[in-house]
Amino acid sequence: MPKLTFPKRHKHCDVRSREHLTPPEVDKLRKAAHRIGRHGERNDTMILLAYRHGVRVAELIHLGWDQVDLDQRLLHVRRVQNGVPSTHPLTGTAMRALQKLKRLAGDAAYVFLSERKGLLTDSSVRKMIAQAGEVAELGFPVHQHQLRHGCGYKLAHSVYALHTALHETT
Repeated sequence: MPKLTFPKRHKHCDVRSREHLTPPEVDKLRKAAHRIGRHGERNDTMILLAYRHGVRVAELIHLGWDQVDLDQRLLHVRRVQNGVPSTHPLTGTAMRALQKLKRLAGDAAYVFLSERKGLLTDSSVRKMIAQAGEVAELGFPVHQHQLRHGCGYKLAHSVYALHTALHETT
């Protein structure tokens, strides 16, 4: 019997120099996602929330309207993989995007719905983000976790900038 061989998994550094997206790249990705398919608003909002709140695909597709407090401008994030649940403030951009989706969703329990008003699959979200990456022409393949890493990168950079600004004034 012949021995089975599997293709070697590529190293990330062979495909791209980093594992996060920058704010301008996220903007390009959002614009591209808005232009593809019939659900541009939904796709754009998914990318926005994934980037701003560092949510995973599973957390996105299971995000319920009971976790979105439009009156208080808060997002209650239920983490997977033993993460700690948290509450995040929503920006004006995210608020407007979520309000549009809420009007379209009616009495649906979940924020991001499929064509038939059901839950999206993680595969469909990953494919949408990859396709948006191609349309955005960023020069490298894009995957959802780069949005999560981009969130961390942006937060760390903001803290560093604040720290530097405080020490320059003293």
